[in-house]
Amino acid sequence: MRRKGYSTDLTDAQWALIESLIPAAQAGGRPRSVDLREVVNAVLYLLRTGCSWRLLPNDVPAWGTVHYYYRRWRLDGTWERIHDALRERVRLTAGRAATPSAAILGSQSVKTTEKGGLAASTPARR
Repeated sequence: MRRKGYSTDLTDAQWALIESLIPAAQAGGRPRSVDLREVVNAVLYLLRTGCSWRLLPNDVPAWGTVHYYYRRWRLDGTWERIHDALRERVRLTAGRAATPSAAILGSQSVKTTEKGGLAASTPARR
């Protein structure tokens, strides 16, 4: 039985875009029993609502399972691959090059001290 959806859940079209980017189950292990689309939906719910891992709703996979996949995919670069693929798709749809050719850093992006340089980290003399 399918649960009632949340506004953060992926549509079928959105899932079709990223499903192939999710790593397959590791060979030799026990068969995967969790629905990875539900794991992604739970991560999106967590990110949108700002709730803690342990406060994920009961109708999504257990928080420990969701956290395991979130962390594993963060460490193996899955989230970055999904981000890059979606960014490229948006840019191509907008008639732009697949990858950006420039970046902008604001003054608040890189923190510094008033003195700057080595003087800021040199301990005071007595």
